[in-house]
Amino acid sequence: MSKQSEAILEENLIKQLVANQYERVAIKDDKALESNLKSQLEKHNKTTITETEFKRILNHLNKGNIFEKAKILRDKFVLPCDDGTTKYIEFLDSEHWCQNLFQVTSQVTVDGKYKNRYDVTILINGLPLCQIELKRRGLELKEAFNQTLRYKRHSHSANNALFNYIQLFVISNGVNSKYYANSKLESMNFKQTFFWADKDNKNITNLDEFTDSFLERCHLSKMICKYIVLAEVPKILMVLRPYQFWAVEAIIERVRDTNKNGYIWHTTGSGKTLTSFKTAQILMKLPNVYKVVFVVDRKDLDYQTTKEFNSFSDGSVDGTDNTKALVKQFSDETRLIVTTIQKLNTAISKKQYLAQMEKIKDKNIVFIFDECHRSQFGETHLNITKFFPKNQMIGFTGTPIFVDNATGNKLGKRTTKELFDDCLHKYVITDAINDDNVLKFSVEYIGKYKEKEGSATNIDIEVESIDTKELLESQERLEKIVDYILANHGRKTHSKEFTAMMTVSSVDMLIKYYEAFKAKEHNLKIATIFSYSANEDDKDANGVITLDDADGSFVDEEHINVHSREKLDEFISDYNKMFGSKFSTKDSQSFYNYYNDISKKVKNKEIDILLVVNMFLTGFDSKTLNTLYVDKNLKYHGLIQAFSRTNRILNEQKSQGNIVCFRNLKKNTDDAIALFSNKDAKEIILMEPYEDYVSSFNEKYDVLKTIVPTVDSVNDLANEEEKLEFVKAFRELLRIKNILGGFSDFKWSDLKMSEQEFEDYMSKYLDMKPTVTPNDEKVSILNDVDFELELIHKDEINVTYILKLLAQYKDSDDEEKKAEQRTNITNMLNNNPQLRSKRELIEKFINENLLKIDDSDDIEEEFEKFWDVEKEKAFEELCVVENINNDEMKKVIDTYVYDGRKPLANDVAHTLKIKPKFLERKKIVPRILDKIIGFVDKFYER
Repeated sequence: MSKQSEAILEENLIKQLVANQYERVAIKDDKALESNLKSQLEKHNKTTITETEFKRILNHLNKGNIFEKAKILRDKFVLPCDDGTTKYIEFLDSEHWCQNLFQVTSQVTVDGKYKNRYDVTILINGLPLCQIELKRRGLELKEAFNQTLRYKRHSHSANNALFNYIQLFVISNGVNSKYYANSKLESMNFKQTFFWADKDNKNITNLDEFTDSFLERCHLSKMICKYIVLAEVPKILMVLRPYQFWAVEAIIERVRDTNKNGYIWHTTGSGKTLTSFKTAQILMKLPNVYKVVFVVDRKDLDYQTTKEFNSFSDGSVDGTDNTKALVKQFSDETRLIVTTIQKLNTAISKKQYLAQMEKIKDKNIVFIFDECHRSQFGETHLNITKFFPKNQMIGFTGTPIFVDNATGNKLGKRTTKELFDDCLHKYVITDAINDDNVLKFSVEYIGKYKEKEGSATNIDIEVESIDTKELLESQERLEKIVDYILANHGRKTHSKEFTAMMTVSSVDMLIKYYEAFKAKEHNLKIATIFSYSANEDDKDANGVITLDDADGSFVDEEHINVHSREKLDEFISDYNKMFGSKFSTKDSQSFYNYYNDISKKVKNKEIDILLVVNMFLTGFDSKTLNTLYVDKNLKYHGLIQAFSRTNRILNEQKSQGNIVCFRNLKKNTDDAIALFSNKDAKEIILMEPYEDYVSSFNEKYDVLKTIVPTVDSVNDLANEEEKLEFVKAFRELLRIKNILGGFSDFKWSDLKMSEQEFEDYMSKYLDMKPTVTPNDEKVSILNDVDFELELIHKDEINVTYILKLLAQYKDSDDEEKKAEQRTNITNMLNNNPQLRSKRELIEKFINENLLKIDDSDDIEEEFEKFWDVEKEKAFEELCVVENINNDEMKKVIDTYVYDGRKPLANDVAHTLKIKPKFLERKKIVPRILDKIIGFVDKFYER
């Protein structure tokens, strides 16, 4: 049997869609697309539209970028009619999603920068809302993803830009099928593509099954209408993953059809905030729901959650700064409230608020509890359930409380099921790792202690055996740990490309660690934060602080530990000197501001290691954090929560969460993994041993050598297929090398390949650039290959990085070293794709300006001045040479920089002082457009 071609795959898909009641239409190009859109809008809106009216609609649809178009799609357009009246035109029926009109077409050709032909397009009410890109069986799925990005870059914005209305992409090679939201190019990453799955998290990968489930008309329309979130702050579209979809559906059904409670068990890092936001957004619209109250258990999470909710939908949540404001929200028109459990308890228990609260106590209110493993086991939960007799409680947790990990209080030992009834949907850590939604953990146990010579016994004590307070808290041990961290931190964090936290057993130990770091020579920025209440030590056997009935702030002002407070103020003073801030512990608000500033700086990679006891071990998400140093006892949900600070997906370089344990946590780790996934999950969740990755690297090396026996033989690769084989083979080596680099034991001598040979092959790999075949304008197959540059650079090589090197170069007195530094800078400018367009300017700055600058600290400022002058000169030259109106060109460039969308031909033509004839325009406009793109690449992308 011969291989199934892409054409057969496409035809079978269309037949299946037609069998599922899609109307098949033949649409050749943009003009046919517009004609079809007119007829579909007329049919959907039950009206007639004249040609001039339709032009007004097209002009309206052509406004804005992808994000703004997604809003236009969901709004009605007030159409000025030819007879002077107006009528509403609906582009998408979001409330009755099955009542839209569904069509399918194939091979639509769009002539943009290149002529592109799209595989399969699904039209809803005539607009292309879902694009399907197919590759034949046996090809890598990522090739289809890269092709959709290329189409976005080359032709989606052409003509009336109707293809910028795509909401979802689907990619498939027959055996694997995934979906993802359309958005701006720079925010799209293959890691944000998702398999569809059933309620039990079983992935549906085969195209036939995927078509019947995901591409079923009503389901696809429901995903677009209800389960795409327009995130306001980053201005991107986000689509829910299958487990998020099933969780929301289960909650809606529970609230709509019953008065029972329920909880969602979705592992830490799986996007519970997005799930809970979409849940709240839909619940608010149910007629039987008076209000939705999203309850968090800490003041910082109140601020954080409100900010995140508003980032999904601007203004959707009014922050409840105090209890009085909260009580007001319960009685006004606010449908969604975000508050802390402490403020909620105050509102229903303090005399001054009861009169107002009593008026609404019998209303149907849905309470959604974030991190309900932590917040719902004290008296406050009982108070809420008693006060609101018609309440419904929905809990979200990544680590439920079971019998095995329950800790008692005066109310006894209780589990999540006792408080919240049934688990409505489950997505555990093994599911998330299998789906590439979170990373595996690499757990290393460090600490071998040999008793001193002459003692009664002379044995090695492995880390699993250490459990004596005297040894654990000895200054000698502590110093060795600090030395170990300083020696290995660069390796763990890819030369500080990522950040780390260290958690210790008590405030006293934290103080010792901070002072030990401070006393040593290093270039790391160390910060710390802890509660200065009576103690913040490990009260909870799970190793995390419990805040069941606290006031929601970080400290208990009535029980201050004076020594801890003085030390913290001393450490905050160091922080203030480091960052030019003015924080202190003079009051809870200043301390809270300090907390928020630390949170922001960790996320921005401005802090290298954050020392904590309990803070930040739960509820803190930072994709740039990849390492956790542990010198405290953790178990069960406390262990999983702490470890999970490190395993958020970011990029190819972040291949795992690094856990470095200086305690006997191996059994605790195994037990926690078993409890929160299944008994066989250990191999799924933890990285393989170092030796396994060494063997894998050596195997991949052997494969590479069969393709290209020597570095020079890369030059002899005859065609693009052979080049592609080399690129794929070396890419596999890069991936494994990236993982190996995170191990403290890594050394090149363990590998068959030398470091120099690796670097030589890497140079060939980087230089293998895509080409364009001039005959038919088909883009090279290498465009479908991800070169994964993130794996290569341990620093982000950009203009800022070069400026730092220039400062070192200028300050160097060693001429030999200086020459070497200059060569390195030149090589970076030549080899880094992002810097090549800027090479000439940077070299001009070095030759003409650098040596005239007295203080190296002024280099960046002087470079900015130089850059602005050069930019203005280049702009003036462009306008003079092409006879362009300066003001109009400035508008075009500003719009291009802001929207990220290349200027339209009409916009470019409008900048010309003398309007060209039609044939002249076909030559002039593309030439000017290329110059505009080059100008922006050179002067704005830094």
